[in-house]
Amino acid sequence: MEQETDVQPEPPVAHSAQVDTPATMIEAHGLSKYYGPFVAVENASFSIPEGQVVAFLGPNGAGKSTLMRMLTGFLAPSAGTAAIAGFDVREQRIEASRQLGYLPESGPLYPDMTPLELLQFFGEARELAPGVLKRRIEAVVEICALELALDKPIGKLSKGYKQRVGLSQALLHDPAVLIMDEPTAGLDPNQIKQFRDNIQRLGRTKTLLISTHILQEVEAVADRVLLINNGRLVFDGPRTELEENGSLEEPFYRMTRETPSVGTPASPPPAV
Repeated sequence: MEQETDVQPEPPVAHSAQVDTPATMIEAHGLSKYYGPFVAVENASFSIPEGQVVAFLGPNGAGKSTLMRMLTGFLAPSAGTAAIAGFDVREQRIEASRQLGYLPESGPLYPDMTPLELLQFFGEARELAPGVLKRRIEAVVEICALELALDKPIGKLSKGYKQRVGLSQALLHDPAVLIMDEPTAGLDPNQIKQFRDNIQRLGRTKTLLISTHILQEVEAVADRVLLINNGRLVFDGPRTELEENGSLEEPFYRMTRETPSVGTPASPPPAV
């Protein structure tokens, strides 16, 4: 009779946990814009992953708006490429626009319309189905607290309410990426706080790029800073790495003071 042997089962093979890498939602490669021999933006390259809130910081005239317009496809670059959620903004404009909400400094508002009429107009232009549009209007009205202004002409609204209307149209199609150019310019302290609260709320589910020259704005909402001066990126990293003694003031002053003056001639732009 054969003796039974005590055979122990082999332990299961341990597999290392796979960590998903966040998708890249905003990407710039060598973006440049030249006006004759002068630089507006030169060789800007960066990528922003899903779920990050990034402050695009710089003094007035540094090139923030120009770079944002190239990122959103509203301005053609002299060189380089931009992509939103993996879609090239020049070659795949429609696909990129579906992923993007854009709030320019002077928003696309029609003063004779009411906020409700404006949202219906933009929703139909984006070909949202009637049921979807109704739900999305209800959602953005709640997010932007527009209940008391829905039926008033936009031209009669305060600056703060106009900013809320602008944000509501940028959010209407529920984009994954939100780009905002100086969104708190001209607002009073209470309106600024309300807008910051909205930004923090939106940052939980969306990728945000917000241009500003207000340091307190960056300290309040941003995870990461892109600092631009005279058309060139001079810093890209976590906000905490830029701060000195808990403040951005001295690094901002130093980095925007020690770069060449505005209007520096560009190296010859590449052929397009």
